[in-house]
Amino acid sequence: MISIGTLIAFGIVSLGMVCSPGPNMIYLISRTLSQGRKAGIISLIGVVLGFVVYLIATMLGLVAIFNTVPVIYSIMKWAGAAYLLWLAWKTIKPGSASLLEPVALKAERPKKLFMMGFITNLLNPKIAVLYISLLPQFQNPENGSLLEQSIILGLTQILISFTVNLLIVLTTSKIVGWFGKRPKWLKAQRWIMSGVLTGLAVKLAVQRR
Repeated sequence: MISIGTLIAFGIVSLGMVCSPGPNMIYLISRTLSQGRKAGIISLIGVVLGFVVYLIATMLGLVAIFNTVPVIYSIMKWAGAAYLLWLAWKTIKPGSASLLEPVALKAERPKKLFMMGFITNLLNPKIAVLYISLLPQFQNPENGSLLEQSIILGLTQILISFTVNLLIVLTTSKIVGWFGKRPKWLKAQRWIMSGVLTGLAVKLAVQRR
């Protein structure tokens, strides 16, 4: 069973990830501002389904593939480390535009809102790589079944992401205004998140299968 300390550490990292502006956050903010809270919540349910798909794929497929063909793990490990470093640089690079600037979206029906939220998350390369590179760093074969550990960690990440994104949907207008008035805080947040991503990339690069 996963220790409480490991679960808390993973929760903190997951919280930092979901609080870092990205495609999901921008879509939910833009959709909510364009069409209202109800549309934002429907879109969020689609986003959550995307997380569930990645969790199931991680539990059922990736471990078996890595054990059968170890070179695939090595490729994914270095690709994941490189991608995390790229995200770290993208977060703080000079002249980067604020990811909290919403874009105008036309009104859509609930079914399409759900599918757009799902596809936005499913096609988000950040989520795919993070599920492959982040979860294994908090797993330990000595603590029991890796499958059970994946379920616990995955559900923890999904719960944290859902909670934070729901708060974002419910308070999106205030959040955008708050960041707009405090550019220094946004800059500090970017540097903190960049440091976290860099640390995870280094840890991933040096760990063994």
